[in-house]
Amino acid sequence: MKRPPHSPHDHPELPSAKTGILIANLGTPDNYDYWSMRRYLNEFLSDKRIIDYPAWKWQPLLQGIILTKRPFTSGANYKSIWNHEAGESPLMTITRAQTEAIRERAKARWGDQVMVDFCMRYGNPSTGDVLDRMIKAGCERIVFLPLYPQYAGATTATANDQLFRALMAQKWQPAVRTVAPYFDRPDYIAALADSVSRALDGRRPQRLVASYHGMPRRYLLEGDPYHCQCQKTSRLLRDALGWDEGSIDTTFQSVFGKEEWLRPYTVEHVAALAKEGVTDIAVISPAFAADCIETLEEIQGEIREAFEHAGGKDFTYIPCLNDDPAHIELLTDLLAENLAGWVQDRHAAQ
Repeated sequence: MKRPPHSPHDHPELPSAKTGILIANLGTPDNYDYWSMRRYLNEFLSDKRIIDYPAWKWQPLLQGIILTKRPFTSGANYKSIWNHEAGESPLMTITRAQTEAIRERAKARWGDQVMVDFCMRYGNPSTGDVLDRMIKAGCERIVFLPLYPQYAGATTATANDQLFRALMAQKWQPAVRTVAPYFDRPDYIAALADSVSRALDGRRPQRLVASYHGMPRRYLLEGDPYHCQCQKTSRLLRDALGWDEGSIDTTFQSVFGKEEWLRPYTVEHVAALAKEGVTDIAVISPAFAADCIETLEEIQGEIREAFEHAGGKDFTYIPCLNDDPAHIELLTDLLAENLAGWVQDRHAAQ
């Protein structure tokens, strides 16, 4: 803390100027009890980027039937994967570990010039609270990294929306850069391919299923690039592995409501594979930067059960990149590119 140069002696001291790195993930309930789940689901399902139906049509249904029943089933799902020792969801545990690893690398590259923290789009720590804390700590510039390799309105865009809403409450706004999707970065694809090779340990399943989070098909027709970026990720992953065409299937999970979503649906596709005699599969989730309810419960629960019930025998889940060193390195390099001109990179100076 110090007074600005040439300021009067009674000017309040201000924190030294810094550049902030703010990492954002989807979010998590504070607990798996009914009211924690209801608060979280209400925030999540009230987001117009997630459900874009008119409020007069959607909110009565949400506040009535859905938020009366769904907190019980969702809470039970979260309880089955909860990190009871830490008292938090795995997504929170992993995101914190990712942030600490990036903070360590940032310290080595940029010293005290940068401050690294994370927020959640839904739940806590909220985007607004963390942004406010960073500004009060002296962050005059902020690089905002939504942890979504592929862009979608319901992921990257809504994270950016929340950041911009939080900025509206600030009298003195920092300069902000938002990080673009990184679905086709060579180092991201290489990290995915390496994770596949390590998990399979030389074994080659009959099929690798790349399961991405789904979205209504209508969003694709309205111009959302997510579907195309998922397809490209799968193709680049196959190329990096050196596998034949047809060895990797692109599917979509987590269907909600009666509207048609992107197809094929993962849960149906793995069952169909088993019925066709494909009894040895591996599943990877390239759209998730951290393991969460969709991977730890849905893929390893519902989707695995659908495959085995249809006659499948060998089901291998390949974990997300999480805080794997290669993942942390690529994210740090991605941040370095977006920090260019704002901070002095010690690596570049060597």
